[in-house]
Amino acid sequence: MEPRDLGYFEATVSGVEPGDRYFYVLDEEKVRPDPASRFQAEGVHGPSVVVDPHAFRWTDHEWSGLSLNRFLLYELHTGTFTQEGTFEAIIRFLDYLRDDVGVTAIELMPVAEFPGARNWGYDGVDLYAPQSSYGGPQGLKTLVNACHAKGLAVVLDVVYNHLGPEGNYLGDFGPYFADRYPTPWGLAINYDGAGSDEVRHFIISNAVYWVSEYHVDALRLDAIHGIYDFSATHILRELNEAVHAEAGRLGRSVSVIAESDLNDVRVIAPTAEGGHGLDGQWNDDFHHALHTALTGERVGYYEDFGRLHHLAAAVQNGFVYTGQRSAFRRRRHGNSSKGRPPTQFVVYAQNHDQVGNRATGDRLSTLVPFQALQVAAATVLLSPNIPLLFMGEEYGETAPFQYFIDHGDPGLVEAVRKGRCSEFARFGWKPEDIPDPKDLATFERSRVRPGNPADPRRVAMLRWTRALITLRRSVPALGASESGSSVHRVWSYESEQVLVMHRRSTRGPAALLMLGFNKGESRLTLQEPKGSWKLRLTSAAEEFGGVGRDALPRRLTISRKRVRVAVPAYTAAVYLTSAS
Repeated sequence: MEPRDLGYFEATVSGVEPGDRYFYVLDEEKVRPDPASRFQAEGVHGPSVVVDPHAFRWTDHEWSGLSLNRFLLYELHTGTFTQEGTFEAIIRFLDYLRDDVGVTAIELMPVAEFPGARNWGYDGVDLYAPQSSYGGPQGLKTLVNACHAKGLAVVLDVVYNHLGPEGNYLGDFGPYFADRYPTPWGLAINYDGAGSDEVRHFIISNAVYWVSEYHVDALRLDAIHGIYDFSATHILRELNEAVHAEAGRLGRSVSVIAESDLNDVRVIAPTAEGGHGLDGQWNDDFHHALHTALTGERVGYYEDFGRLHHLAAAVQNGFVYTGQRSAFRRRRHGNSSKGRPPTQFVVYAQNHDQVGNRATGDRLSTLVPFQALQVAAATVLLSPNIPLLFMGEEYGETAPFQYFIDHGDPGLVEAVRKGRCSEFARFGWKPEDIPDPKDLATFERSRVRPGNPADPRRVAMLRWTRALITLRRSVPALGASESGSSVHRVWSYESEQVLVMHRRSTRGPAALLMLGFNKGESRLTLQEPKGSWKLRLTSAAEEFGGVGRDALPRRLTISRKRVRVAVPAYTAAVYLTSAS
């Protein structure tokens, strides 16, 4: 290959056909796969495969995407969502996800080629190559095309803060990594040092590639707090602008969503206000506040939460920690997100991290009573934010989601085992309770079985989830809250352990939500929101496994005179203005 400017090398090869395999040879001795390989049919150490990017016949020409405020996300792991563990196997569940559950978008955990056949995806090393064991490029394009035919958007989780440890040959090709910024996962990517212009180009091109070549509708950027960049223009801003420019060229709506542990509003603030301009971010503060209200756990990062007003703050404003001292971090944390639209925050009761990064991967369904699960679902699905469900959550799946790997290096496997034990020490979890991530049984235990649950409680939970989503989509006041079109207020009754939310819109009836985190019956005195209210939906109804709708008053009138309401343990209820 002939050297060119900026460290590139180039050669033209004739007679190449799709399916042909090839390597690069560096310094006459290092045989390496292509760092921009479109397909690694034989895994991370094997040859790269030539792919014709124009061979797939797309049928989604009328699809223009969904705006973020219409997202109702369903996060899934391709390998454990079905028995086959492939992209195409997901397709037969799309009607279930759209019609029985009611979601509008599926979010795939990372699919870039990783070592072996079992992995969460965050050990990917070939950023342009969809995982071969999942079905490779053909399988992923078939899934995206099928989703669009059903009116479902596709969000792809991408990892730009590090690469996995096995099969990571990128550093052999140039200065892709920086040893000056430590991360929990290995060397950080070089976004601001010598040679970083071409590194940035490589990563930004990858983001654009998923939008243009795979037609994905949004990117979820993993752990951006592990992205270090002190350039004048941050890589997040440059990447975001490139993705939106490509979306504009294609005439589609594409969103960029961050996972961030920073509580830094600059991530989602407009560039005109000095921000990076991303469309949204995951809000872990919401999760932690909700989880502690339900479980009472107070170890690890949960020690910063535990009062119901924390959850009220997350619903009302986004971040809970906005500059005050964090006991867990032993320093001040965050800045204010007040004033940012609620639609910029993705909220959840569970996700892959918050389940899988527990010692045994236990789900909320095994930690709290059934009725408490229903309250959690109502809190998420009727929030003014963008809701996310983790696969199986809609029916109360009890199978754990555990951490699994399929690395080939025994030394690396042992390092992962020790790392998991060390990571969990602060939570007080015992090393002997942590499943072996290399054991095939750990992977198999993590499978879900979506579809038509037979257990009566699962049926009731699925029915409840669907009822909440139907109400969210049919009552404008209960949808995603955008600035100027809707208003929400939240009150936390600490002694009664009940959260009250008032939501109203410029269209349709206003809503009053009562969310009970109380273990026993509470007597609640309401002074606001004033008005006449009619019960529309309650988890106490028999169809949802409750004791009956009469557990709560059918009508409420809140005026200058206080109203007393008896709220049964762990009950969620929605009232609408009685004129409705």
